[in-house]
Amino acid sequence: MKQFADYMKKYRVFLGSRSPRRLALIKDIGLEFELWLKEEIPEVVPDGLTPDQAAIYLAKLKAKAYQDELQPEDILITADTLVVLGDRILGKPEGREDAISMLTDLAGNPHEVITGVCLSSKSRELAFTARTTVWFDSLTPAEIIEYVDEFSPFDKAGAYGIQEWIGYIGVKRIEGSYFNVMGLPIQTLYRELQRFTGFSYLN
Repeated sequence: MKQFADYMKKYRVFLGSRSPRRLALIKDIGLEFELWLKEEIPEVVPDGLTPDQAAIYLAKLKAKAYQDELQPEDILITADTLVVLGDRILGKPEGREDAISMLTDLAGNPHEVITGVCLSSKSRELAFTARTTVWFDSLTPAEIIEYVDEFSPFDKAGAYGIQEWIGYIGVKRIEGSYFNVMGLPIQTLYRELQRFTGFSYLN
């Protein structure tokens, strides 16, 4: 960990995200970074994109707002997470009733969580996705309402946080990265940052 952290000190690493989960995950791998926040952009996806394409589109869209201000030694990380149920893409709920509706639909069914990540510098970018399948147990209306009213999951795709109470009592199993469901596939990001910067561990 120290080798990579020391190597990355030659760059200024920025996280363009308001998500406290993403901030905590990047801190936990020992990477020094700064938050760089712009005004939130409307997360509108063009018609005809697959869920993976939509996640990458939104991650790149967020990065575009910073592009003119990046310096040669800067690396910017932006990301967007989507929940996909069947052929429906679920973003952040628009309010209490929308959150309750999303969770009612997710209860008892498997769904996909897809995060698109974009690494940007002054001269290039690298974008990738990670995908996790989540199986929810059945949830009662009372459990759903209690969760929404207690945790206000309006900043979360699919209206839930797996690291919160509903994840403890509602998620039966997952296939893929747990941290991806939190909002950032940190293992994949770690490897892609190494590739983006040309880092390799010395034996």
